[in-house]
Amino acid sequence: MKSTTAKLNYLKMAPRKVRSVADLVKGMSVNDAEAQLMAQRRRPAKALLKLLRSAVANAKNNKLDPGHLFIESFRVDGGPMLKRMLPRARGSASPIQKKMSNVTLVLGVNEALTAKYTIVVPKKVKSPSGEAKARPSKEKRAAPPKDDGNYFEPKKKQGLFKRMFSPKSRASK
Repeated sequence: MKSTTAKLNYLKMAPRKVRSVADLVKGMSVNDAEAQLMAQRRRPAKALLKLLRSAVANAKNNKLDPGHLFIESFRVDGGPMLKRMLPRARGSASPIQKKMSNVTLVLGVNEALTAKYTIVVPKKVKSPSGEAKARPSKEKRAAPPKDDGNYFEPKKKQGLFKRMFSPKSRASK
């Protein structure tokens, strides 16, 4: 049975959090897993989606049909840990562990596999001038009428206190 592997090392997220998202898509077809990860709002989903797309690209490069691929295994292991200290009361310190994950994704081929979802990515259309338009243009709004700029009242004279104690009045004496 043919398979493709993709690895993501030193992901700066705790393995426990990444594992919870990876377990959601384990055993699914590639299209279903991609749809599931796109719908997830959790932070590891974005990195796992990028890894999944990379593995599918590897499979296409190895002449495998992406329609028959499924997630054989999604292994999340602990990576190296950055150890830091947080100052506490009376001169003591408490440890902080900044954990990392190493993720390994293995895609297998199943000929009898059918996908529930299909992901359609809209392609950019080039305009006749040669520039690509990513989104439709918004209607231009009419500019507000311009005034002559006399919004403010005329300047009032300063009071006695301001005139007596301003730095300019001292310099002129």
